[in-house]
Amino acid sequence: MAASGGDRLVILDGGTGRELKRRGVPVPETIWSANALFVAPEIVLAVHRDYLAAGADVITTNNYTVTPAILALDGLDACFEELTRLAGQLARAAADSVGGGKRVAGCLPPLLGSYRPDLLAPEDERSRLYGRIAALLAPFVDLFLCETMATPEEARTAAAAATATGKPVWVSWTVDDGAEGPPSGLLRGGHSLAEAVGALHGLAVEAVLVNCSPPEAIDAAMPALRAAAGGRAFGGYANAFAPVPKTWRLEEAGFVPSRDVPPERYRDHARTWHAGGARIVGGCCGIGPEHIALVKSALAA
Repeated sequence: MAASGGDRLVILDGGTGRELKRRGVPVPETIWSANALFVAPEIVLAVHRDYLAAGADVITTNNYTVTPAILALDGLDACFEELTRLAGQLARAAADSVGGGKRVAGCLPPLLGSYRPDLLAPEDERSRLYGRIAALLAPFVDLFLCETMATPEEARTAAAAATATGKPVWVSWTVDDGAEGPPSGLLRGGHSLAEAVGALHGLAVEAVLVNCSPPEAIDAAMPALRAAAGGRAFGGYANAFAPVPKTWRLEEAGFVPSRDVPPERYRDHARTWHAGGARIVGGCCGIGPEHIALVKSALAA
């Protein structure tokens, strides 16, 4: 059963890539967290289990950078299907090992890179690739999470592919992070959240979120998301990054610098989102199990 309004609280996991790096897994500036599927699948499994132990109700598959374009940077695009399936299998194994109704969200990520609304593949190519990812993950997941979407068009294509599987679908957008002034609550390409949610018209999307932006940017976006949600469940999960330049690409500029976001400060932001009606709350890049445990205890109370 997916979240669908009311007061039911759903806790998501936190970030995977930075957590893998923190545990000593090589995380290159090309295929990033996907490398762990090659060199340390047992640690991917451990990270999933640790988030569940911290109180997450939903964990997300570790295939964020498992797209043909990103794998091709290391000449590994032929591994796309194998790694996507493995990401699904590891998350499913972690959830099944603890039981208790824990769920797996299949990740549908940006296809060409994060935070770049100008890097958008043609619609037919997006549709084909999102369809392939969804079909590969469907046997292992309980729902789909189209995450870190930077434009309404990107999100609609991903959501259309996900809904075709018959699984519940959630959509999450990354928002302006304040790199050039106070966070605006708009998508990184300048669209409003009302436009972004409106672009999903006719699709069976059960929840809408904002993610992979600093907590202050999620704060700024949450009132507009609530207004646009139209009765759907809504929520957010922030990162622990410094603001990202508009031309940033991981393989060119390296990792975005982290900020110090102590668990107690993150918990306070999460309380604000929850008080404003958010019922799906978790963490993104740089937010670890210790953050999720504190959020869980605070919001569940």
